[in-house]
Amino acid sequence: MKKKILIDAERLKYPKSGIANVCVSLIKGLDEKESDFEYAFYGPKKNIPPTKKNFNIIDWKFWQKKISINTQSFSLIHTAHQLSKYFHTVKSGQKKVVTLHDLNFLHDGSPEHKVKKVAKIVQKNIGNADTIVCISEFVKNDFLKNRELFTLKDNVKIEVVYNGLIFPETTEFTSKNNYNFIGRKYILNIGVLFPKKNQEALLDLISKNDRDLVLVTSSAKSAYKEKFLEKIKILGLEKRVHILENVDNNEKYFLLQHCESYCHPSLAEGFGIPPVEAMYFGKPVFLSRLTSLPEIGGDLAFYFDHFSAEEMQYVYASGMQVYGSKTSEYALQLRERAQKFGYLEMAAAYEKIYSEQLN
Repeated sequence: MKKKILIDAERLKYPKSGIANVCVSLIKGLDEKESDFEYAFYGPKKNIPPTKKNFNIIDWKFWQKKISINTQSFSLIHTAHQLSKYFHTVKSGQKKVVTLHDLNFLHDGSPEHKVKKVAKIVQKNIGNADTIVCISEFVKNDFLKNRELFTLKDNVKIEVVYNGLIFPETTEFTSKNNYNFIGRKYILNIGVLFPKKNQEALLDLISKNDRDLVLVTSSAKSAYKEKFLEKIKILGLEKRVHILENVDNNEKYFLLQHCESYCHPSLAEGFGIPPVEAMYFGKPVFLSRLTSLPEIGGDLAFYFDHFSAEEMQYVYASGMQVYGSKTSEYALQLRERAQKFGYLEMAAAYEKIYSEQLN
């Protein structure tokens, strides 16, 4: 009889979030490969993608935070992120795998009471884990530096598995929207308007050139967003900055297809899905050199070491010159690098970890 594994995909409550995308990729990857295990997924049934295999789906209900579901029949539980509010306890003989996406709460200037509160949730998830999976070498190193903050099992394993993406089958897309910036050279950025994402630096960049800036973001309101909108006015960039909210995947791919470049000056990333998507489309990527991003871009990306307008413009202009001198060859190399971060590769890496724990 096959051993049963339960995977916590509760984050599919927020289907446009990064962790939800990773859950979908893992489900698809496990669906497409032969397996020695019987999988079940915990999450909102309506958001779990259709599969060829007859996976068991345990539908998420809001009250399950208080009254836990019965996990007795499962040999292993995989918690998909370190802030999960579910599956904090394990049964006798049961194994547990937890994916650690980041420890950003230690570095984002949060007040001490918030740091303690978040650390307590992380502890509940990883304290009894047999394997902690970090989504980049940066996250692993950051965790090891701060390991003394947590009480762990003596024999816990620390592994790295990069997030895996489901890439579109084509790089040619159409849109029903008549964007006035299509046909002009524009820089694209994807992500929630948030201080750690540092999109404000992109306003300084385009103040030194003639590019448009297109931001794909959520509709969430924040103090940073208000500050960002005010800076657009101060710099007189109202006609060159375009904020698009809650776009679907096809629209996002259309924007990637037509952009001149993708810029991601983030101050903190556990992984970085949008730069990988841009590389898949063969677009030059400009990244900050901070946290995990050099692992994503490797020696094919161009890097901002500082965020002054002049420095960023220098990096941008010189990078576009390098890319333009061998566009076809460079685009092919970028796409090949992106494909190393595929969903099948991720699923195989996780199943190897499950096997090591259960066999």
